[in-house]
Amino acid sequence: MFDIGDKVVYPHHGAGTVITKEMQTVLGESREYLTIQILHNDLTVNVPAENAEKVGLRKVIDEKAVQRVVDVLHGSGTDMPKNWNRRFKYNRDKMKTGDIFELAEVVRNLSLREQDKGLSTGEKQMFVKAKKILSSEFMYAKEMDEEEAGVWLDGLLTTASEVAVVPA
Repeated sequence: MFDIGDKVVYPHHGAGTVITKEMQTVLGESREYLTIQILHNDLTVNVPAENAEKVGLRKVIDEKAVQRVVDVLHGSGTDMPKNWNRRFKYNRDKMKTGDIFELAEVVRNLSLREQDKGLSTGEKQMFVKAKKILSSEFMYAKEMDEEEAGVWLDGLLTTASEVAVVPA
């Protein structure tokens, strides 16, 4: 399903490139493993090929999906639990899905909340991580470098917050 050179997303860490596909013996069992290099946090991940889909590994989105993600980022905020730890769990669960649109929703909601009421320390950390994961995918989908993708995402969020504040 995945080949060397494929741009993929590992839900908990972000987008990267499959750099090797090789048989490895672990605990006496021989399996094919994918080695994924994730540039934005200087990480290398080994995933058994047979478990790739189970852990949420997927190919990076295309340009059409990028536009749909931008639409999510520019959408109105979702009603969130008032209690910060319920909100944190809600957002964490969305991030775990590996779905780019769920991730974009988390980024959008945390961005709007940060500007409106501020974020708890845990939410600030989650916001930073969610933005890094999202911008790492934009980096590959839009063929940008890491810094360009981060700046582009910040620009989208600034535009989204301006749109959200403008009276109708």
